[in-house]
Amino acid sequence: MLRSLFLIVILAFSFHASMVSRTKVGMGTFITISVGEDDKNHLENSFKIMSDVEASLSSYNPSSKIYQLNKNKEIELDFFTYEALKLSTKYYRQTDKHFDITVGSITKDLFHFGEEERVPEESELQKAKVSFAGLYISKTKAFIDEGVKVDLGGMGKGYGVDKVVEYLKSQGIDKAIVSASGDIRCLGECVIKVQNPFGDGYLARFEMDSGEVGVSTSGNYNRYVKTKENNHLINPKVKKPQQNFISITLISKLPSADLDAYATAVSVMPVKSAYEFLNTHALAYIIIQSDGELRVSENISEFVKNLVFYNRVEKQPSDINN
Repeated sequence: MLRSLFLIVILAFSFHASMVSRTKVGMGTFITISVGEDDKNHLENSFKIMSDVEASLSSYNPSSKIYQLNKNKEIELDFFTYEALKLSTKYYRQTDKHFDITVGSITKDLFHFGEEERVPEESELQKAKVSFAGLYISKTKAFIDEGVKVDLGGMGKGYGVDKVVEYLKSQGIDKAIVSASGDIRCLGECVIKVQNPFGDGYLARFEMDSGEVGVSTSGNYNRYVKTKENNHLINPKVKKPQQNFISITLISKLPSADLDAYATAVSVMPVKSAYEFLNTHALAYIIIQSDGELRVSENISEFVKNLVFYNRVEKQPSDINN
């Protein structure tokens, strides 16, 4: 069965009419890269980089490094896999173990997200082996214990966006947008629209013009099995999908891999811990809690301007924190 596309929609638009955009399918979603008319010759290389990242980090592609790690329990590392695994170790420690890529034993073996999806029994979830201590990384190899599986979906798209942006900047490009579903990075000015998790239309619109800023959105409303209670955001500590947040959008100058991982981790944290983490890591946020309450960080104006929220029922704009 073909893997279904995972899509949390954040749309990005440039202020510059002369931008050229291309969209391709990759990393289980739609990837869009926009550059200036004079820089369009760099689009092919940009998509090649994203494809190379996917070829290393995918847990679906039988030839990828991570797929082979899950199958054979050890691999020779390439650059992307080594860096992504080392970053995952950092995120695991920073987030008090809420970012744990060994939830693959649940996402891959039990729910089968993106494949022949199913709802596992409670007993199956509790027996699943989620153990970051069962992952071993050297400079050239990685090993996992029996029963452990790795899933880099919680940071892979952000990591891919970073690699493309690094390439574009190395070519002297200072106006570009790289988007992989919920992960976007803007070089120069851009307009962002965040999907309304309650239905059609948008939740918010804002502008960014501070050089280079990233946005990452995580939510429980697009990838789930049968009901949203069986969503893809797994709390590794209790081995269950999270229920505290509907949508989390983070905005920062931090790398997109960081933002992607932090959005994933915060999504599965207890509410108090989540806000404590966000408020100590220079992250602006727009959050809808499971009770429907909308929360916006006090530092949001440091990263965006002209922030407008849309009525979640009538989808008419109203200014908040403008």
